[in-house]
Amino acid sequence: MQSKRKEFWILTIIVAISGLSQGLLLPLISIIFEENGISSGINGFHATGIYIGVLLISPFIEAPLHKYGFKPIILMGGFLVAIALLLFPIWFNLFFWFFLRLIIGVGDHMLHFSSQTWIGAMTEPQKRGRNMAVYGLFFSLGFAIGPQLVNLTHISPNFPFYASGVLVLIAWSLIWFIRNEFISEGEAIRKISFFASMKRFSAVLKFAWVAMIPPFLYGVLETGLNATFPIVGLRDNMNTFLITSIISSFSVGTILFQVPIGIFSDKMGRGKVLPILTFLGSLVFFSLAFISVDWLFLVFFFVLGILVGSLYSLGLSYMTDLTPVELLPAGNILVGMCFSMGSILGPSITGALIGMLGSVSFYYVIAILLALGALGLFTQRKKMA
Repeated sequence: MQSKRKEFWILTIIVAISGLSQGLLLPLISIIFEENGISSGINGFHATGIYIGVLLISPFIEAPLHKYGFKPIILMGGFLVAIALLLFPIWFNLFFWFFLRLIIGVGDHMLHFSSQTWIGAMTEPQKRGRNMAVYGLFFSLGFAIGPQLVNLTHISPNFPFYASGVLVLIAWSLIWFIRNEFISEGEAIRKISFFASMKRFSAVLKFAWVAMIPPFLYGVLETGLNATFPIVGLRDNMNTFLITSIISSFSVGTILFQVPIGIFSDKMGRGKVLPILTFLGSLVFFSLAFISVDWLFLVFFFVLGILVGSLYSLGLSYMTDLTPVELLPAGNILVGMCFSMGSILGPSITGALIGMLGSVSFYYVIAILLALGALGLFTQRKKMA
């Protein structure tokens, strides 16, 4: 029991530092590009590099996990993220930075996929929502601190990259202190091929396709907030400090309420809680289009953090509820892929529409996507009932 507790807390510390690096990187690069006159469309597409990396590695990650266990996958992923972060200051070039974002996407997904599956496998069903919420809380805590490191560019434009890279290396070193485990501890390790993984993905979708909606929506939200909103804010004459504070207010709302919502979902059921939170989030996002007072943005994004900041961890728990344990690695991969698809579409669509229709289109697009997601979740729950 003591060993499980140590593993759990080391994994949550690592994911917090990973969240910090992502929370820093998205707004930092968006602001750098905007200040250098790079178009919002290119800026938005460039932000998808991380999530394209996630999609590229996703079909090939399940077999190594079964063969080598959780620990080696996390070690490799954390190492790739740290090295890529430290390489950003070497050369300011769109293609080079896009390549580094791809590498971070690959490394981050290796880290998150392995740690999520590890926690899901070691946790009893009655505590799963709580533990996944704590996991998500630590990621959100890192994500809330990350944007504030953007303000450290006044020390040196490269300082935030170096600081986040060193922090990832420190967190990465903690993994060496825990023992390796496998998804089916004590059983024969199965050989899983790429094509077998494809069949397992199909099996997961039959059980839990509805659980893929919340991670997809959270992907849209995360990259929309961290990559596209800085462009919106700068064009609406907000200063950098206000923009990063608004982004952090979303994470603070998530941090304060993620665990209570996770516990509440254990009692009420993810199928009942998710459509309500998603629909309320769409209403709040739609209301943002009509706000012009700075402090109200802080309040509304804080409320959004409460309502939709838990979509990823709730969706992950929902998938785990619906999926047989032997399919959990494949289910976790699909959750990551759906999150990545949302993360790719979010900044690409909103960035292009901002250039054509103005900054207010950002709020309308995300509000509509959340409303459609709420409808899909509610409809499927009624069918399952």
